[in-house]
Amino acid sequence: MNKSELIEAIANENDLTKAGAARALNAVLETIVKTVAKKQDVQLIGFGSFKAAKRVARTGKNPRTGESVKIAAATVPRFSAGAAFKAAVNKKK
Repeated sequence: MNKSELIEAIANENDLTKAGAARALNAVLETIVKTVAKKQDVQLIGFGSFKAAKRVARTGKNPRTGESVKIAAATVPRFSAGAAFKAAVNKKK
């Protein structure tokens, strides 16, 4: 499912226009991005948590040449699925 399909599903489930569903989805995504960028966590009970995590500097290897490459430290976004989300995905048929 891509973003436009998700917008269509949201619109159909909630009797919204596609434009209204798009605005709502974009607002949610922008808020999550802004909050995690401020290094604050976003917890959606039953769905999961978004947080910023530090990744330390390390040495990598260029697969083409085998040459060592320095990879700088970075702050990256992380997502941890909640218990209800894991249970729904892992449901036995």
